[in-house]
Amino acid sequence: MTMNANTQIRVLLAQKHLNITKLARLISEKTGKPCSKQNLSNKLRNGTVRYDGMLVIADILGFKIEFSEK
Repeated sequence: MTMNANTQIRVLLAQKHLNITKLARLISEKTGKPCSKQNLSNKLRNGTVRYDGMLVIADILGFKIEFSEK
């Protein structure tokens, strides 16, 4: 079973005891660009988070994204 980005990020947030509001604030601090809770929630729900955005989220949560062969 595969999880979509929305579900995966929300599971990781729960594990790290964070919420979308805090994540949006951390993204804004890290990138220097505004990121609202609503905008982030919409991107996750609609599956429109860009790869560079996912890299920032992964970094904030203490993960890295890597590709591996099957």
